[in-house]
Amino acid sequence: MPLTRRDGSVPLTRRLLAELVGTLLLVTVVVGSGVAAQRLSPHDVGLQLLENSVATMLGLAVLILALGPVSGAHLNPVVSAADWLLGRRAGAGLSGRDAAAYSLVQTVGGVAGAELANIMYAVPLHLSSHQRTGPHLWLGEIVATAGLVGLIFALARTGRGALAGPAVGAYIGAAYWFTSSTSFANPAVTVGRLFSDTFSGIAASSVAGFVVAQVIGAGVGLGLVCLLYPDAGVTAAEARASEAPTAAVERP
Repeated sequence: MPLTRRDGSVPLTRRLLAELVGTLLLVTVVVGSGVAAQRLSPHDVGLQLLENSVATMLGLAVLILALGPVSGAHLNPVVSAADWLLGRRAGAGLSGRDAAAYSLVQTVGGVAGAELANIMYAVPLHLSSHQRTGPHLWLGEIVATAGLVGLIFALARTGRGALAGPAVGAYIGAAYWFTSSTSFANPAVTVGRLFSDTFSGIAASSVAGFVVAQVIGAGVGLGLVCLLYPDAGVTAAEARASEAPTAAVERP
């Protein structure tokens, strides 16, 4: 999930497939576990959130571990954009073209994942009516996304990318509870959740505010990374290079 190499060791088509499938499954986990939680615990919203957060935490960790060797398992447009921005210094991150392609397939995967969960649970295919708006929720998204981006690239900076799966999963699981917004922290997931009128959904009128907050949060996270680890891109590239000859297998 940290900085992605530009050496072409994994073809772009394979990386895009991994990002598509990964984001699809991530949103399926989020939405599907939300539907299950709502049905299993219909009168206890706190328990619903616990069930939803645990499933998301575990599912995200598994997806990062499974798909990281192919695409870096970004599964999130702001992570791909951050990878491009930080990697420009060392030529280690995604190219601008690849970052745009990642973001596109991630968003498509997010929508498909919501629809898959709807179909599995026989939920009518309607747009969400769940309003999520207001400065307190936007602040929650800024905090959630800043922490996520900061964590991912701090791990990259210190050569601990192998810990991204459990660390990111744990962070998102915790952020469900300590942020007012329940930590969407991902534009592709936010758009995907628009297409499910369930516990996990978000109304169309609320999407733009969340996405803007996520972009701001990503900028805050990047700023912290640059202040705390000013050689982030260079060090991450050196860390990946030091893993040769297995680096080509482990990372794109």
